[in-house]
Amino acid sequence: MSRGNDPNPFDEEEPQINPFSNGGSASATKSRFPQMIASTLGFGQKNDATVDIPLDSMKDPKKKQKELAAWAVDLERRETEIKRREDAVASAGVPINDKNWPPFFPIIHHDIANEIPVHARRMQYLAFASWLGIVLCLVFNVIAVTVCWIRDGGVKIFLLAVIYALLGCPLSYVLWYRPLYNAMRTESALKFGWFFMFYMLHIGFCILAAIAPPIFFHGRSLTGILAAIDVFSDHLLVGIFYLIGFGLFCLEVLLSLWVLQKVYLYFRGHK
Repeated sequence: MSRGNDPNPFDEEEPQINPFSNGGSASATKSRFPQMIASTLGFGQKNDATVDIPLDSMKDPKKKQKELAAWAVDLERRETEIKRREDAVASAGVPINDKNWPPFFPIIHHDIANEIPVHARRMQYLAFASWLGIVLCLVFNVIAVTVCWIRDGGVKIFLLAVIYALLGCPLSYVLWYRPLYNAMRTESALKFGWFFMFYMLHIGFCILAAIAPPIFFHGRSLTGILAAIDVFSDHLLVGIFYLIGFGLFCLEVLLSLWVLQKVYLYFRGHK
């Protein structure tokens, strides 16, 4: 007996579908093939996992390594160039104007010991003392006028004293002290001329403050001698403050005249 056509008992029973037959079997075939393809490829399952393939992994790792090496070489080249420029500036004697004064809160660059020639340092220190002197005079002027304001002197004189201080301190540095500092470093005749012009205006203001003529609110916005005499009749304490301010302005005038003479002799060549 021939057993070639006997069915295998271990095979799953599946209906025999003829793909070339017509009718319902054709539609069954059409619906069956997508399911078989999806089942074979693993699509359409509920528990399918999404696999993200990074695009960077598709690149050549050797190419990326070459790009990183080139970037590192370029960065090192830039650092070397910056270091070379800094060394060139230092060797040329051009200082880097970093802010270093005052030490507790640096707002300006000031280094007489390293940037001013030895024969001109004493004169530059005197000019620096003159600038600090006008700052002291204007600050004390605010204090004295404040005392006068508290003693019914009027708020207008206080506002004027504050304006003098807020404008006088930075303008004196910018208009005459800094030009003199740069003139000492570069020997620039233009900077010397700028200094002489504004320093004479500075001396004129100090003389006006020391006198305090009754121009603005009877002169009480400045602690001069006339204002001191005027307030003595009202309040002794206010008069004492004004006399101290008068003394400070007088000292500033004398120091400024001395600095002007020293700088003029230096400029004329008498070092």
